[in-house]
Amino acid sequence: MTVRDVEHLIIGGGVAAAKAAEGLRAAGGEGTAVVMAAEPELPYERPPLSKDFLRGEAGREKTRTHDEAWYREHDVEVLLATRASTLDPATRTVTTEVGDQLRYGGVLLATGAKPIRLGLPGEELEGVYYLRTVEDSERLRAAISRAETMVVIGGGFIGAEVAASATQMDTRVTLLELAETLWTRAVGPEMGRFFEEFLRDRGVHVRTRTGAERLEGDGGVEAVVLPDGSRLPADVVVIGVGVRPDVELAERAGLPVDNGILVDEHLRAAGPRAPQGELRVWAAGDVANAAHPQFGRIRIEHWAEALNQGMIAGRNLAGAGDRYDRVPYFYSDQFDLSMSYLGHVREWDELVVRGDRNVKEPRFVAWFLRQGTPWAALIVNDGAAEDPVREVIRRGEPVDRGRLADADVALAEL
Repeated sequence: MTVRDVEHLIIGGGVAAAKAAEGLRAAGGEGTAVVMAAEPELPYERPPLSKDFLRGEAGREKTRTHDEAWYREHDVEVLLATRASTLDPATRTVTTEVGDQLRYGGVLLATGAKPIRLGLPGEELEGVYYLRTVEDSERLRAAISRAETMVVIGGGFIGAEVAASATQMDTRVTLLELAETLWTRAVGPEMGRFFEEFLRDRGVHVRTRTGAERLEGDGGVEAVVLPDGSRLPADVVVIGVGVRPDVELAERAGLPVDNGILVDEHLRAAGPRAPQGELRVWAAGDVANAAHPQFGRIRIEHWAEALNQGMIAGRNLAGAGDRYDRVPYFYSDQFDLSMSYLGHVREWDELVVRGDRNVKEPRFVAWFLRQGTPWAALIVNDGAAEDPVREVIRRGEPVDRGRLADADVALAEL
């Protein structure tokens, strides 16, 4: 067992951890800085794992937020294949699974999320995959390249992206979704039906209101059996039914946890106070349930929020005192469709759409209103709309519905 002192400790191996290290140094944070990554990989970004990296169009180095030289030049040490076992905020000590101890001045938790396991009979068969790591993506790419048929269980964004990529790789894909249509929780049934139609038009066999009963095969998966007893042939099965924040370390430390680690608008956690004074624990990315000054408590599982929160939390680890007040954002790319979503709303009373929803060449903005105020917007194939839409949502004021819907009214005029 070794014991060492570090000024700044960042636990995680994704974009939030990498950007936290960047934010720390950018804000003038001095002293030793250590990033503890559970995987044997430099911190990397997950969006390519279901898109260009999965299709073999981008190499492993393209997934990394920073290359090895960046960490060396900024005097940031990366501990690879090193998992934190316990965190003691009272003594400001982290113990690894092999018993080594790091005494920190401040710690930032960017532990991410874990896939939800369905536990279907037959999940142990060869050819059944969950997608979370770069190794998962590499193994899945090899399997798809040999497959004629594939079933994706779960029609969320990851499931749809994997289905799109596999279809582009000339595999026949069936996408199963339990809900009435795709992405209803995020964008509602009207927009969900648009995306369902879009994927069908591009060759994905979408089946809604349909789940899986079990998987069958002799050693390797051969079929997905549906509740009605019918069988879908499958050389490969991908299960993507969502993730849960990885809060085990935080829970054992006694930090407040409720659908993620509860943090304030500075991404700082509360909890047991260290004898030396203020608790010095921050969290960022998928694991952080943050108090946003405009949208209330939010936890968003996406690259953009992990990137931005990581920068802010890293700067605050250095003493900056920045607030997390950006308008939330996420995106998805499938076939020739680029989608972005700005803002955050769980319930809305009106949907206003400007533009063309033709699945052949869609280009539109869909506004989600509550009492006349746009709280969120879905943008399809119109990257130039993002900045003016973001400003409308940031303002948080009612906007005339006719002007929102009128494509002849410039977004900047709203």
